[in-house]
Amino acid sequence: MPLLEPSFMGVLITVFFVVYFLSSAIKILREYERGVVFRLGRIIPVKGPGLVIIWPIIDKLVKVSLRTVTMDVPSQDVITKDNISVKVNAVVYFRVMDSIKAITEVEDFYFATSQIAQTTLRSILGQSQLDDLLANREEVNAELQKVIDFQTEPWGIKVTAVEVKNVDLPVEMQRAIAKQAEAERERRAKVIHAEGEFQASQKLADAAHIIATAPSALQLRFLQTLAEIATEKNSTIIFPVPIDLIRPFVDKYSKEVEDKRE
Repeated sequence: MPLLEPSFMGVLITVFFVVYFLSSAIKILREYERGVVFRLGRIIPVKGPGLVIIWPIIDKLVKVSLRTVTMDVPSQDVITKDNISVKVNAVVYFRVMDSIKAITEVEDFYFATSQIAQTTLRSILGQSQLDDLLANREEVNAELQKVIDFQTEPWGIKVTAVEVKNVDLPVEMQRAIAKQAEAERERRAKVIHAEGEFQASQKLADAAHIIATAPSALQLRFLQTLAEIATEKNSTIIFPVPIDLIRPFVDKYSKEVEDKRE
């Protein structure tokens, strides 16, 4: 028995090293992952996806995900071009296009992209006026995406979209905007009212021209109005008398007065 113990220990040690070697040598990469392998400090072609075999100690594998990353940009204090202080946060969508550049060109591409997004957000929005930031959101987003993508391209990072999420305004500015909106609504109401009056006057003028060409139309209109009033069961009816009906009597009376004077 004492002679078997050293050989048994040797077998255990051998099995341990074999298991360690296999676990260190065999790697499985998912469909969206790639492996950047450093062999003695030098890069070899990218591995994956699927089963990847490396040499322990000699090779070092760094996994890189190719999926789109959604990164939230913290709120930034921005002073717009028209000197208004606002808090703005955004979200950046990017993905790794070149695994080797993402590992070798920058120490931490996720942290670097976050910092670039924050500084660019302050820079671009600082060149925009508040009205443009609130109304032309798509143009601002496109400009942010263009600038951030240009700076991350050497790292093998592609920025697909940048969206400004919230724009927090000071309370005083919110009140000023509310007053401006209220004044704008009042202006529109007055303009609409004036346009209605103008259109109504045009229709009345057209109606007057038609009645002038057909005097009987006025009498028919009076009778129609009288019929409408009668349906309300009113005890008192005030009905206008057209001057054209009494004009002959007025002219006759005036003529008699002039004859008497003569």
